[in-house]
Order: sequence, then C-alpha cells, then structure tokens
Amino acid sequence: VAALHDQLAAGVSKRSPDGRTAAQQLVAVADRVNALVRRQDDLVAKMLLPSLGTAGIRVLAWDDLDTDHAKELSAWFEARVFPVLTPLAVDPAHPFPYISNLSLNLAVAVRDPESGERRFARVKVPETLPRFVALSNGAGWVRLEEIISAKLATLFLGMEIEEHRPFRVTRNADLSLEEEDADDLLAAVEMELRRRRFGRAVRLECDERMSAELVQLLLEELDLGPEDISFHRAPIGLTGLFQLLAIDRPDLKDEPWVPVTPPRLADAAEAGRTIFSVVRERDVLVHHPYDSFADSVEELIRHAAEDPKVLTIKVTLYRTSGDSPIARALIQAAERRKQVVALVELKARFDEEANITWAKRLEQAGVHVMYGLVGLKTHAKCVLIVREEDDGLRRYVHVGTGNYNSSTARVYEDLGLLSADPVLGADLTALFNHLTGYSREHTYARLLDAPRNLRPRLTELIANEGVYGGRGHIVMKMNSLADPAMVESLYEASNRGVRVELLIRGICCLRPGVPGMSENITVRSILGRYLEHSRIFRFAHGADEDEPLYYIGSADLMPRNLDRRVEILVSVDDAGQRARLDTVLATSLADDAPGWELRPDGAWARRYPEAAYPSQRRLHEAAQPAAHRPSERGGGSTTRRGAGGREVNDGT
Repeated sequence: VAALHDQLAAGVSKRSPDGRTAAQQLVAVADRVNALVRRQDDLVAKMLLPSLGTAGIRVLAWDDLDTDHAKELSAWFEARVFPVLTPLAVDPAHPFPYISNLSLNLAVAVRDPESGERRFARVKVPETLPRFVALSNGAGWVRLEEIISAKLATLFLGMEIEEHRPFRVTRNADLSLEEEDADDLLAAVEMELRRRRFGRAVRLECDERMSAELVQLLLEELDLGPEDISFHRAPIGLTGLFQLLAIDRPDLKDEPWVPVTPPRLADAAEAGRTIFSVVRERDVLVHHPYDSFADSVEELIRHAAEDPKVLTIKVTLYRTSGDSPIARALIQAAERRKQVVALVELKARFDEEANITWAKRLEQAGVHVMYGLVGLKTHAKCVLIVREEDDGLRRYVHVGTGNYNSSTARVYEDLGLLSADPVLGADLTALFNHLTGYSREHTYARLLDAPRNLRPRLTELIANEGVYGGRGHIVMKMNSLADPAMVESLYEASNRGVRVELLIRGICCLRPGVPGMSENITVRSILGRYLEHSRIFRFAHGADEDEPLYYIGSADLMPRNLDRRVEILVSVDDAGQRARLDTVLATSLADDAPGWELRPDGAWARRYPEAAYPSQRRLHEAAQPAAHRPSERGGGSTTRRGAGGREVNDGT
C-alpha cells in the first residue's frame, strides 16, 4: 500500500496486470480492508470476548466495575501509569505531535470552561505496560486504554473532557536503499531504519464513535484521504490478546502437539552415533514442526560447531529469532577457530534490527559476515559444512523451505533436506562462492537458482507436462502465486490437458476452473494450527516420461522471488523421501481434508466435508513413533491415493 501511495505521488501511470491504476488499486484495497475490519470486529465483539466471559475470563469496561474495583484500579493508575503519561496539546505553540507506527493513542478533545476554547490533545498508551490489567480475586480484566480514559481529568486539570477516542497510525515501512551507492550496507540499513520511524502515514484506524471533527483533524495532520481510514467497533490493535493467551487455562487451548525426533536420528542418538553418520548413510527429509527442528537442523549446526573434525560452516540467515541457538552455535564455532561464513540478509522486512544485532555479534566473534549480492535479497535457506574424515573432506548440507529461526520453526510448516551427497555439496560450494566472492555463475546439478535459471527451468518443466496431454500432472505447494508469466504457463498447460493441482496458502492471481482457460486447474488453501510455509513442486514426467521430478525450496512464484531474490530449489531424488512428499501432498488434497477452494470468480469457498479430518492433524499423527502413534478415529493407519496416483500410507 505504501508503494501505491508513492506511485500516486510520483504520477506513475503504469497499470497493474489486471489493468488498474495506483489510485484504483487503493480504492479497491480500502473496500477490502473495511470489509475485513468489519468481519474481524464481529468475531472479537460478538464471539471471542463473550466466549471468554462464559469461560470465566471477563474483559470489562470501566463502567462495569463496582466501587471497590474502581478504587483498586485508580490506585494502580496513580502508582504505575500516571507518572509515565505525557499529554501533548495541539495549539499555535505546540505542533501536531509525531505518532509512532502502530502505537495506540487517545485523541482527546478538551474545552477551557473560562474561555470556551476547544483544543485537541494526544495521549499515547504506554507500550511498556500490560494491555490488560487483572482485577483482584480473578474478577476480570480491564484494558489499559479504558483505565487511562477514565482518569483523563487528572491529566487535564481544570479542563472539560468533551471527547476521547482511541486511534492508531500505520506508517510506510519500506526501506529506500541505493545499494550501489552505499559504502557500508550495514550503516546504510541502520540509517534507513532510523528514517523509517518517520515514514509517511498510510493508514488511520479509529474508534467508530469518533466525531467527524476529530477524524478530519487527524486526516489533515497525517496527510491522508478518506479512503485511508478504517473504523473499529472492537478494540484497536489485537496483539495484546497474546497476554490473555498466557493465562493458565489449558482447557481453552489446543492440545499440545509435541514434535518428534526423526526416527533415524533418534535411533542414532540412542546408539551413541553422530548426526553426521546418519546423513552420510542416506539423505534425511525433515518436516517441521512435526519433526523437531531442534533435534535435526539445530543439532546439525550445534554438532558441527563442537566437532573438531569440522573445518568450515557456511549459512544463509534471512530471519533469526531473538535468542538464536543457531547464531550462538556459529559464534561458538568461530571461537574454536573454525572458518564460519554467515550471509545475513539485512533487508528482511521487519527483522532488520534483529539481523543487524546478530551481524555485529557474529563479526565480533570472528565470523565472516557477508550481506549478499547488490540489488538482490538473499532468501535461500541453506547450510554447508565441510568435515575432515578418514577418506578425505566430506560436505554436509541442509537446504530448506523455512528460516533458521527456532521460534517460527515451532509454528511454521516447513521441509528440509539433510544430505551428504557429493553432487549437492559441490552445488552448495559453488553457490556460496558466487554469493561471497566474484565466482561466475555455475551450472548446478541438483539446484535451481533465482534469479538466473529458476524461471526458465520451471517454465520448461510446466510446458513439458503438456507433451503428455491428459497424462500430464503438476502439483505445486507454495505461499503465493502472483507471477503473470507463470500463471499464463499454467493456463497453457491446462489447455493441453495437464491436470494441475495447486496448494496455495495466500495470494493466488490465477483463476481455476474457467472453461477454455483453466478447467483442469484446482486451487486449495489449507489453514490450520500451523502456518503452511513449505514449497513443493512435483512434475509427473520431469525430464523422463517414467520418472517424476520433485523440488523443495525457498521460492514462491512471485516476481520478487523469481527476479529480485537469491532463491534455491533442490531436487529430491531418494524414493523414500519422494514418498513422504507424496504423503504431504496427498494428505492436503484428500477429499476429507477441510480447507478452502478457489472458485472461477476469484472467491474462496470453505470446504468442510461431513467426515472432515484436518490434514495437519493427520500429518502430526503420521510423524509419531509407530509404537505410540494415535489411531485415526479409532482405526489403524489408512492408505490413500497419493499425488502421483500411487497408494501412499499415512505412516510413510
């Protein structure tokens, strides 16, 4: 949206692929946002809060409090809140204050009883205090802004409070970097982060009861139009609800799904063998968070940091967690005099500050920190480990679909391949040489890389399925499909009789099921406990009529992934690992899997079969050790038709 505002301000007349100008897109965005806000507010006000109240977790307004609880909160306000509040008036001597991005504020209209003059003031709700304040004896919770609103008279002594309403501002969070002109990219990103705090406003959220006078004042001061505002009847800024999630009420939460250690790794650990010995025997495919990230990917890097035979560790870091076990392992490895290289993406949206912090800590420990290629984000997820063994140097690798982030690995569904294949090791060596040095682009054996050969190779593979007409079959799982050329390639495949099954969590710019254009294409979206994040590309014929081709990796089919980022997909060649990918795809595409289906008109329709069984639960059960695996609705494991047409057992 910020980019659309910039296009509008710059007078850019270029239209989007669907023929809209920037102004038309902004109007369409406003219509959609307002519909979503109304839906969200209904869910919160009419379903969530009443249901919590029924369960004994009551969120109360100030007017709902009895005398004792009002006194209790008044005393708490005087002791904990009043000293940190700063009312900011707006008048000829006080300009309109800066409103920080996504901060919660109170717009206050006050009147001087002597002069009758009416003034505006802003009070920021402190982010350092809890959003929900608990009453004694478990009587309920009161939102912080409710308490402040009730005590505004203590901030504006002698004035009459005529109106007070909450509001919030969203600002442009894009970074404007000229990387080619930056002498020090780290310093340039730090400077841009400081500037971003003062990015132009792009959205105003207001309480629906706010007067037209206050709304107009905010719009004028923020340089926004009426299409940039949304009105709320529910509380603004719902991330504070995580505080209620922390209440010890397991009866109101999902049952815990504990990740399991992949069987081969668990057996090796019990036998006292290293993770290297397991990967050396055969590739290991891990599926997070059903398979433990800590016991697989983190264990690989931790063991590499401690193993005296490991000489080199190279890794790409796009999004890191605040307390990153992987970053700490890299520091430990550097302190042990191993050669450690970390490609840190400083421009990962909203993780820039965390990545800058880790980049500095890594550099201080002796890690060779690089920032990728000028003009491209490094979004690839890969690790290369070089180990000295009895028969010479051996390379161990990990290529994944998700970030090296222990926090998101617990709630994002992702895939990863651990391998000691010399061919793949050579590919990763060439890739890192290209990313860190001046090595010319390499022809890879098992990798597809963007922005060089990913687009043309996928286009070729899609077209190749058309050669086989009605026997052609493509299955793709990704986060988003928005590249016009890729959409057209899939339309062409459909017109040549190819069956195309798409699993797309988010954006899809393709219209399935349209006669004469896409009648052989279906699009589903799986929404569940985990955020579906893996990317799988399956071509029934690949380069060989009798041999399907499988890829997993970091890239969605969007222009930014194909043209403006360093991405990699890796082929999955092992029959057992392919069977597991078929299980993942078949489970998500099963007739009894609930989810959403995209209709020819571009609208999503809910799929909830009568005997619905969530695909994520089925995959969780399939990952459990055989001796402890729960039965499926009281029965044993089931066999279904896989994505490639062959039978696949849930317990693969």
